[in-house]
Amino acid sequence: MTEDKATTRRRDLMPELLRLEREERRLWRVALQFLALLAVAFAASNWERLRNLPVRLEAIPVGAAVLAVLFAIYVEAKRRQIAELRGVMRGMQQSSAAAPQEEQFTRLLEAISNSQRNYRQMIDSLEDIVMSVALDGTVQTLNRAAAQVFGKSFHDIYEHNLGEFLVEPGAAEMQRHLERFLARRHWSGVLKLRLRDSGAVRFVDVVAHPILSADDRVAAVSVLARDITEQREREALYTDLFETLQEAVYFTTPDGRILDCNNALPRMLGYASKEELQAINVNDLYVERATRLAEMSELQDKLAIRNLEIVLRAKDGRLVTCLDSSRIIFDSQGKPLRYQGTLIDITERRDLQRRLQEQEEFRRRLVDSFPDLIVALDRQGRFSFVSPRVREVLGYNAEYLVGRRFDASNAPAHGAEFKQLFDSLMSGKETYVSLEFAWQHADGSWKTMRATASPICDARGDLSGVVASLRDVTTLKQLEQQLIQSERLAGMGQMIDGFAHELNNPLTAILGALELLKDAQHGEVVEKRLELVRQQARRAAEVVQNLLFFSRPPQPGKAPLNLNDLIQRTLALHEHSLRVSAVAVDFVADPTSPQVIGDANQLMQVFLNLVINAEQAIREVRPRGTLSVRVGENRDRVWVSFQDDGPGIPSEMVPKIFDPFFTTKRPGRGTGLGLSVSVAILKKYGGQIEYQPAPGGGSIFVVSLPASKMEKVHAAAAVDAPPASTRIQ
Repeated sequence: MTEDKATTRRRDLMPELLRLEREERRLWRVALQFLALLAVAFAASNWERLRNLPVRLEAIPVGAAVLAVLFAIYVEAKRRQIAELRGVMRGMQQSSAAAPQEEQFTRLLEAISNSQRNYRQMIDSLEDIVMSVALDGTVQTLNRAAAQVFGKSFHDIYEHNLGEFLVEPGAAEMQRHLERFLARRHWSGVLKLRLRDSGAVRFVDVVAHPILSADDRVAAVSVLARDITEQREREALYTDLFETLQEAVYFTTPDGRILDCNNALPRMLGYASKEELQAINVNDLYVERATRLAEMSELQDKLAIRNLEIVLRAKDGRLVTCLDSSRIIFDSQGKPLRYQGTLIDITERRDLQRRLQEQEEFRRRLVDSFPDLIVALDRQGRFSFVSPRVREVLGYNAEYLVGRRFDASNAPAHGAEFKQLFDSLMSGKETYVSLEFAWQHADGSWKTMRATASPICDARGDLSGVVASLRDVTTLKQLEQQLIQSERLAGMGQMIDGFAHELNNPLTAILGALELLKDAQHGEVVEKRLELVRQQARRAAEVVQNLLFFSRPPQPGKAPLNLNDLIQRTLALHEHSLRVSAVAVDFVADPTSPQVIGDANQLMQVFLNLVINAEQAIREVRPRGTLSVRVGENRDRVWVSFQDDGPGIPSEMVPKIFDPFFTTKRPGRGTGLGLSVSVAILKKYGGQIEYQPAPGGGSIFVVSLPASKMEKVHAAAAVDAPPASTRIQ
């Protein structure tokens, strides 16, 4: 009876054992399929993305391998548990004599329960979605990740149709996917899921495989999926950003093929679409092929470059100047995989910079070529700009004056007036002012400056300073004084001419009366007195004749002249001033000197300037002195030397003595034009004037003129020839 019960019990247990064996096979099949699907899905969904990432992620395949090994270990442990169950079952089958004990059934059921629980825990621990769906859409199995996607619990979804939870995809779309799946027995892709309750949209990357029945028919669908909603949102955000960037973004191969770019690049280069541009090799876009080669070489060395200026040729042939920032991406073997970077179109910026440079160059050249000095002052009266002409006008460098106050720049004489005018300009009371003031040159001399100033405004229209144009009118002022002096001299000449004519008439009468008295008999005393009167009258007549000769307007043309005669007349004309100044004149003529060609009045002016200079130089240092005048001949030139015993000229001033308006005399003693005018007169007749210091002090000026080709006229044979030597005491 007991044996019959045991037999009956084994007979009742056999179906359960068969079910457990089927469950084991199904478990292994699902586990292995899951492992294969997981590996394939990971590779399919992430391979291209990993390749395009700008960083190297070699650790990901290693991590995936480790995960697969751990999963295999876990499955091996489960397999051992099932093997133990199988051993128990075999033991029960083999012990036909003894009936299975209640404890053996308990252990068997507990092992099966643990195996199922561990399997469920393994499936639920996966982050990916795992589902088993019947062909009619009924959910047969799902893990926790799948339930979270639908926002439901396990029991709410289990053995329910997917259509109850989804609005999209609809029934028609699901039927099309099912037909393709049954035809190929495989399906993969991204599904957009719109949940019925919340209306939320989820994106899942799905890989589907068939679950086959015993007769090899598709009984259900095994689904392995990953929720990529956040990834798709990030990709959409990246795509929007990628396409809306004003900067052109590109990805190219090392040989120049364009892998991808945003719309800014074809728009920049004038192409209709991205596809049209991708048909062009990048190397053909460069105007200078050498620039492309240099850029690639620099990328190989530095791996990245920033703001490299390149010039590309657009579709219509125009040149586009860009700033290129790029880097090189390598594959796992260290070979260049692609170049990626950005381009910023700076064509307009470069054109603007070029125009600004041209305007700045034009402004600089305009200011440099302007004859006046241009300065700008800020609100505090400091120089903010000084044109380079300041070096020529005042001897300063522009950099020296910039930042300094105007009233501290050696122009103090009109400080109060300047401050008043500056304040009136900055307050807006005046829009234009003019001022003349004295400004000290860097060499210590003083310059007369004429300034005109106006206020300047900043970009907001506020008064920011003053701009002024300064002109050096020192020479003009001196010329004005010289003109006044010339007018005075002209008036004096006319007066002297009239005065000489008025004196000439009574002198003629006196000389005539003296000639009449000469024939009469007088005593010795009277004769001496008459002779003295005759000599003085003749001397007065000679002075009058010299005045007429000097004041007479110059006649056009040139004439042969005897320098001995001209010097004698000049000394006689200035005899009184020399006598008053106690300057003795030692004149030694050269009767054999040839004549020269020139104008008598102008040459007398040259000699008179030298005599006056010598007289004034002597009076500067001593109460009396000597002027030595010599005439001589040197080959084909006639020379005259004027030597005084004055203080001489300092060596540092010698190069400037023939410059207009340069003088070593005290203010009011000379205009500084005598020597410069003398040089100009002598040049007209081929002559020259030279200076050399006199031995023992003093100055020597030597005037030389070309000798006339006419026959020499000896002064001794002339009726009115001057004596060979004259001395004025």
